Amino acid sequence: MTKPQYLDFNREDWASLRGRTPLSLTEAEVEKLRGMNVNLDLDMVEDTFLPLSRLLNLYVQGAQLLSSVTDTFLGTPPVPRPFLLGVAGSVAVGKSTIARVLESLLARWPHHPSVELVTTDGFLYPNEELERRGLMDRKGFPESYNRAALLDFVTRADAGEDHLEIPVYSHIQYDIVEGETRVVARPDILIVEGLNVLQAGDSGAFVSDHFDFSIYVDADIEDIRRWYIERFMTLKDTAFTQENAYFRRYAELDEPAAIKIAEGIWEEINEVNLVENIRPTRDRASLILEKASDHTVRKVRLRR
Repeated sequence: MTKPQYLDFNREDWASLRGRTPLSLTEAEVEKLRGMNVNLDLDMVEDTFLPLSRLLNLYVQGAQLLSSVTDTFLGTPPVPRPFLLGVAGSVAVGKSTIARVLESLLARWPHHPSVELVTTDGFLYPNEELERRGLMDRKGFPESYNRAALLDFVTRADAGEDHLEIPVYSHIQYDIVEGETRVVARPDILIVEGLNVLQAGDSGAFVSDHFDFSIYVDADIEDIRRWYIERFMTLKDTAFTQENAYFRRYAELDEPAAIKIAEGIWEEINEVNLVENIRPTRDRASLILEKASDHTVRKVRLRR
Protein backbone atom coordinates (compact mmCIF):
# COMPACT_ATOMS: atom_id res chain seq x y z
CA MET A 1 0.00 0.00 0.00
CA THR A 2 1.40 3.42 -0.98
CA LYS A 3 2.03 5.68 1.99
CA PRO A 4 -0.06 8.86 1.69
CA GLN A 5 1.68 12.19 1.13
CA TYR A 6 1.10 15.12 3.43
CA LEU A 7 1.84 18.84 3.24
CA ASP A 8 3.55 19.89 6.48
CA PHE A 9 2.92 23.26 8.18
CA ASN A 10 4.53 24.68 11.28
CA ARG A 11 2.34 26.71 13.62
CA GLU A 12 3.20 30.07 12.06
CA ASP A 13 2.61 28.98 8.46
CA TRP A 14 -0.64 27.24 9.37
CA ALA A 15 -1.88 30.29 11.30
CA SER A 16 -1.38 32.45 8.20
CA LEU A 17 -4.02 30.36 6.40
CA ARG A 18 -6.71 31.73 8.69
CA GLY A 19 -7.37 34.44 6.10
CA ARG A 20 -10.01 36.84 7.37
CA THR A 21 -11.78 34.29 9.53
CA PRO A 22 -12.97 36.18 12.62
CA LEU A 23 -12.24 34.96 16.13
CA SER A 24 -15.80 34.23 17.28
CA LEU A 25 -15.05 32.63 20.66
CA THR A 26 -14.50 34.57 23.86
CA GLU A 27 -12.01 33.68 26.56
CA ALA A 28 -14.88 32.53 28.79
CA GLU A 29 -16.20 30.24 26.04
CA VAL A 30 -12.75 28.75 25.47
CA GLU A 31 -12.49 28.08 29.20
CA LYS A 32 -15.73 26.04 29.07
CA LEU A 33 -14.46 24.03 26.09
CA ARG A 34 -11.10 23.21 27.67
CA GLY A 35 -10.71 19.59 28.69
CA MET A 36 -9.22 18.36 31.95
CA ASN A 37 -5.51 19.19 32.15
CA VAL A 38 -5.52 20.31 28.49
CA ASN A 39 -3.77 23.54 27.52
CA LEU A 40 -6.17 25.65 25.43
CA ASP A 41 -6.24 29.42 25.09
CA LEU A 42 -7.35 32.07 22.61
CA ASP A 43 -3.94 32.10 20.89
CA MET A 44 -4.16 28.36 20.25
CA VAL A 45 -7.70 28.69 18.92
CA GLU A 46 -6.62 31.57 16.68
CA ASP A 47 -3.45 29.90 15.34
CA THR A 48 -4.66 26.32 14.97
CA PHE A 49 -8.42 25.96 14.96
CA LEU A 50 -9.54 29.06 13.06
CA PRO A 51 -7.56 28.01 9.94
CA LEU A 52 -8.91 24.49 10.38
CA SER A 53 -12.49 25.73 10.67
CA ARG A 54 -11.97 27.79 7.50
CA LEU A 55 -10.69 24.73 5.64
CA LEU A 56 -13.58 22.61 6.88
CA ASN A 57 -16.09 25.31 5.95
CA LEU A 58 -14.77 25.22 2.38
CA TYR A 59 -15.07 21.43 2.35
CA VAL A 60 -18.65 21.61 3.63
CA GLN A 61 -19.65 24.17 0.99
CA GLY A 62 -18.05 22.02 -1.70
CA ALA A 63 -19.89 18.91 -0.51
CA GLN A 64 -23.22 20.78 -0.40
CA LEU A 65 -22.68 22.11 -3.93
CA LEU A 66 -21.75 18.69 -5.29
CA SER A 67 -24.84 17.16 -3.71
CA SER A 68 -27.12 19.79 -5.29
CA VAL A 69 -25.47 19.32 -8.70
CA THR A 70 -26.03 15.56 -8.55
CA ASP A 71 -29.68 16.01 -7.55
CA THR A 72 -30.21 18.47 -10.42
CA PHE A 73 -28.64 16.09 -12.92
CA LEU A 74 -30.73 13.14 -11.74
CA GLY A 75 -33.91 15.19 -11.48
CA THR A 76 -34.49 13.94 -7.94
CA PRO A 77 -35.57 15.95 -4.90
CA PRO A 78 -32.60 16.90 -2.70
CA VAL A 79 -31.96 14.67 0.32
CA PRO A 80 -29.84 16.64 2.80
CA ARG A 81 -27.05 14.67 4.40
CA PRO A 82 -24.63 15.83 7.06
CA PHE A 83 -20.99 16.52 6.38
CA LEU A 84 -19.27 13.75 8.35
CA LEU A 85 -16.11 14.66 10.27
CA GLY A 86 -14.11 12.07 12.21
CA VAL A 87 -11.70 12.87 15.07
CA ALA A 88 -9.40 10.07 16.27
CA GLY A 89 -6.49 9.67 18.67
CA SER A 90 -5.33 8.14 21.94
CA VAL A 91 -6.88 8.34 25.37
CA ALA A 92 -5.77 11.62 27.06
CA VAL A 93 -4.40 13.19 23.85
CA GLY A 94 -7.03 15.94 23.93
CA LYS A 95 -9.19 14.87 20.98
CA SER A 96 -12.43 15.50 22.88
CA THR A 97 -11.43 19.12 23.52
CA ILE A 98 -10.52 19.57 19.86
CA ALA A 99 -13.84 18.09 18.77
CA ARG A 100 -15.74 20.47 21.07
CA VAL A 101 -13.79 23.50 19.80
CA LEU A 102 -14.52 22.54 16.20
CA GLU A 103 -18.18 21.96 17.03
CA SER A 104 -18.42 25.48 18.44
CA LEU A 105 -16.46 27.18 15.66
CA LEU A 106 -18.17 25.39 12.78
CA ALA A 107 -21.65 26.20 14.11
CA ARG A 108 -20.84 29.92 13.69
CA TRP A 109 -20.42 29.70 9.93
CA PRO A 110 -23.61 30.70 8.08
CA HIS A 111 -23.70 27.70 5.72
CA HIS A 112 -23.95 25.04 8.43
CA PRO A 113 -25.34 26.33 11.74
CA SER A 114 -26.43 22.89 12.96
CA VAL A 115 -23.46 20.88 14.28
CA GLU A 116 -23.62 17.80 16.51
CA LEU A 117 -20.88 15.86 18.25
CA VAL A 118 -21.15 12.12 18.91
CA THR A 119 -18.53 10.08 20.75
CA THR A 120 -18.05 6.38 20.13
CA ASP A 121 -18.19 5.67 23.88
CA GLY A 122 -21.91 5.10 23.40
CA PHE A 123 -21.12 2.11 21.21
CA LEU A 124 -19.11 0.29 23.86
CA TYR A 125 -20.77 -2.91 25.01
CA PRO A 126 -22.40 -2.55 28.46
CA ASN A 127 -20.18 -3.66 31.34
CA GLU A 128 -22.37 -6.70 31.91
CA GLU A 129 -21.69 -7.87 28.36
CA LEU A 130 -17.99 -7.06 28.64
CA GLU A 131 -17.82 -9.12 31.83
CA ARG A 132 -19.57 -12.01 30.10
CA ARG A 133 -17.04 -11.88 27.27
CA GLY A 134 -14.06 -11.42 29.59
CA LEU A 135 -13.26 -8.02 28.09
CA MET A 136 -13.41 -5.59 31.03
CA ASP A 137 -9.62 -5.30 31.03
CA ARG A 138 -9.73 -4.55 27.29
CA LYS A 139 -12.27 -1.77 27.39
CA GLY A 140 -11.43 0.62 24.57
CA PHE A 141 -9.90 -2.12 22.41
CA PRO A 142 -11.71 -2.77 19.11
CA GLU A 143 -13.46 -5.90 20.38
CA SER A 144 -15.07 -3.97 23.28
CA TYR A 145 -17.21 -1.95 20.87
CA ASN A 146 -20.36 -2.93 19.03
CA ARG A 147 -18.65 -2.06 15.76
CA ALA A 148 -21.57 -3.25 13.67
CA ALA A 149 -23.88 -0.79 15.45
CA LEU A 150 -21.37 2.05 15.04
CA LEU A 151 -20.98 1.33 11.33
CA ASP A 152 -24.77 1.12 10.94
CA PHE A 153 -25.21 4.50 12.67
CA VAL A 154 -22.63 6.25 10.49
CA THR A 155 -23.98 4.58 7.32
CA ARG A 156 -27.53 5.73 8.07
CA ALA A 157 -26.35 9.23 9.01
CA ASP A 158 -24.46 9.39 5.71
CA ALA A 159 -27.68 8.45 3.90
CA GLY A 160 -29.46 11.43 5.44
CA GLU A 161 -31.74 9.68 7.93
CA ASP A 162 -33.16 12.31 10.24
CA HIS A 163 -34.00 10.39 13.43
CA LEU A 164 -31.19 8.19 14.72
CA GLU A 165 -31.22 6.93 18.30
CA ILE A 166 -27.89 6.08 19.89
CA PRO A 167 -26.94 4.83 23.39
CA VAL A 168 -25.73 7.19 26.12
CA TYR A 169 -22.50 6.52 28.02
CA SER A 170 -21.72 7.74 31.55
CA HIS A 171 -18.06 8.36 32.38
CA ILE A 172 -18.97 8.51 36.06
CA GLN A 173 -20.68 5.11 36.01
CA TYR A 174 -18.16 3.87 33.39
CA ASP A 175 -21.02 2.17 31.60
CA ILE A 176 -23.84 2.51 29.09
CA VAL A 177 -26.86 4.14 30.76
CA GLU A 178 -29.60 1.52 30.57
CA GLY A 179 -32.78 2.69 28.83
CA GLU A 180 -31.39 6.12 27.89
CA THR A 181 -30.81 7.17 24.28
CA ARG A 182 -29.94 10.30 22.37
CA VAL A 183 -31.52 11.36 19.07
CA VAL A 184 -29.35 12.68 16.24
CA ALA A 185 -31.58 14.65 13.86
CA ARG A 186 -29.62 15.15 10.62
CA PRO A 187 -27.38 18.11 11.48
CA ASP A 188 -25.48 20.05 8.83
CA ILE A 189 -22.24 18.66 10.26
CA LEU A 190 -21.86 15.51 12.34
CA ILE A 191 -18.58 15.12 14.25
CA VAL A 192 -17.81 11.54 15.30
CA GLU A 193 -15.02 11.39 17.90
CA GLY A 194 -13.36 8.34 19.40
CA LEU A 195 -10.41 6.00 19.66
CA ASN A 196 -11.68 3.73 16.93
CA VAL A 197 -13.20 5.91 14.21
CA LEU A 198 -10.43 5.14 11.70
CA GLN A 199 -10.32 1.39 12.43
CA ALA A 200 -11.88 -1.38 10.35
CA GLY A 201 -15.12 -2.98 11.54
CA ASP A 202 -15.86 -6.68 11.99
CA SER A 203 -16.78 -6.97 8.31
CA GLY A 204 -13.61 -5.23 7.14
CA ALA A 205 -15.56 -2.07 6.29
CA PHE A 206 -14.28 1.22 7.66
CA VAL A 207 -16.49 3.73 9.47
CA SER A 208 -14.15 6.34 8.01
CA ASP A 209 -15.18 5.36 4.48
CA HIS A 210 -18.26 7.50 5.18
CA PHE A 211 -16.28 10.50 6.44
CA ASP A 212 -15.91 13.58 4.29
CA PHE A 213 -12.87 14.57 6.35
CA SER A 214 -10.97 13.02 9.24
CA ILE A 215 -8.48 14.28 11.83
CA TYR A 216 -5.93 12.30 13.84
CA VAL A 217 -4.58 13.92 17.01
CA ASP A 218 -0.99 12.79 17.55
CA ALA A 219 1.73 13.28 20.18
CA ASP A 220 4.81 11.52 21.54
CA ILE A 221 3.79 8.46 23.57
CA GLU A 222 5.70 9.65 26.65
CA ASP A 223 3.78 12.93 26.58
CA ILE A 224 0.44 11.13 26.30
CA ARG A 225 1.47 8.86 29.19
CA ARG A 226 2.18 11.90 31.37
CA TRP A 227 -1.10 13.55 30.36
CA TYR A 228 -2.99 10.36 31.22
CA ILE A 229 -1.45 10.14 34.70
CA GLU A 230 -2.11 13.85 35.34
CA ARG A 231 -5.73 13.40 34.29
CA PHE A 232 -6.11 10.32 36.50
CA MET A 233 -4.82 12.26 39.50
CA THR A 234 -7.28 15.11 38.83
CA LEU A 235 -10.16 12.65 38.48
CA LYS A 236 -9.13 10.98 41.75
CA ASP A 237 -9.88 14.22 43.56
CA THR A 238 -13.02 15.12 41.57
CA ALA A 239 -15.17 12.67 39.57
CA PHE A 240 -13.98 9.57 41.44
CA THR A 241 -15.29 11.01 44.71
CA GLN A 242 -18.92 10.93 43.52
CA GLU A 243 -21.19 8.45 45.25
CA ASN A 244 -22.02 6.47 42.08
CA ALA A 245 -18.54 6.65 40.53
CA TYR A 246 -17.27 3.33 39.19
CA PHE A 247 -13.72 4.25 40.23
CA ARG A 248 -14.67 5.54 43.69
CA ARG A 249 -12.27 2.98 45.20
CA TYR A 250 -9.36 5.04 43.86
CA ALA A 251 -10.49 8.30 45.48
CA GLU A 252 -9.02 7.45 48.91
CA LEU A 253 -5.60 6.37 47.64
CA ASP A 254 -2.58 8.42 48.61
CA GLU A 255 -0.63 10.05 45.80
CA PRO A 256 2.11 7.39 45.33
CA ALA A 257 -0.44 4.57 45.27
CA ALA A 258 -2.69 6.42 42.82
CA ILE A 259 0.24 7.17 40.49
CA LYS A 260 1.22 3.51 40.56
CA ILE A 261 -2.33 2.47 39.62
CA ALA A 262 -2.44 5.03 36.80
CA GLU A 263 0.93 3.89 35.45
CA GLY A 264 -0.24 0.28 35.48
CA ILE A 265 -3.47 1.06 33.61
CA TRP A 266 -1.54 3.08 31.04
CA GLU A 267 1.17 0.47 30.45
CA GLU A 268 -1.08 -2.60 30.43
CA ILE A 269 -4.12 -1.21 28.58
CA ASN A 270 -3.95 2.25 27.02
CA GLU A 271 -0.42 2.19 25.62
CA VAL A 272 -0.94 -1.31 24.21
CA ASN A 273 -4.17 -0.20 22.54
CA LEU A 274 -2.49 2.93 21.17
CA VAL A 275 0.46 1.05 19.67
CA GLU A 276 -1.49 -1.94 18.35
CA ASN A 277 -4.78 -0.42 17.22
CA ILE A 278 -4.99 3.37 17.26
CA ARG A 279 -1.71 4.78 15.94
CA PRO A 280 -1.60 2.36 12.95
CA THR A 281 -4.74 4.14 11.62
CA ARG A 282 -3.05 7.56 11.61
CA ASP A 283 -2.31 7.56 7.88
CA ARG A 284 -6.00 7.12 7.07
CA ALA A 285 -6.61 10.67 8.31
CA SER A 286 -7.13 13.67 6.04
CA LEU A 287 -5.22 15.82 8.51
CA ILE A 288 -2.86 15.09 11.40
CA LEU A 289 -2.42 17.48 14.33
CA GLU A 290 0.95 16.87 16.01
CA LYS A 291 1.04 18.14 19.59
CA ALA A 292 4.01 19.33 21.60
CA SER A 293 4.55 18.39 25.26
CA ASP A 294 2.45 21.39 26.42
CA HIS A 295 -0.58 20.41 24.27
CA THR A 296 0.07 23.16 21.72
CA VAL A 297 -0.03 22.03 18.10
CA ARG A 298 3.51 22.15 16.71
CA LYS A 299 2.80 20.78 13.25
CA VAL A 300 -0.21 20.32 10.97
CA ARG A 301 -0.03 17.67 8.25
CA LEU A 302 -2.64 18.00 5.49
CA ARG A 303 -3.12 15.08 3.13
CA ARG A 304 -2.57 15.95 -0.53
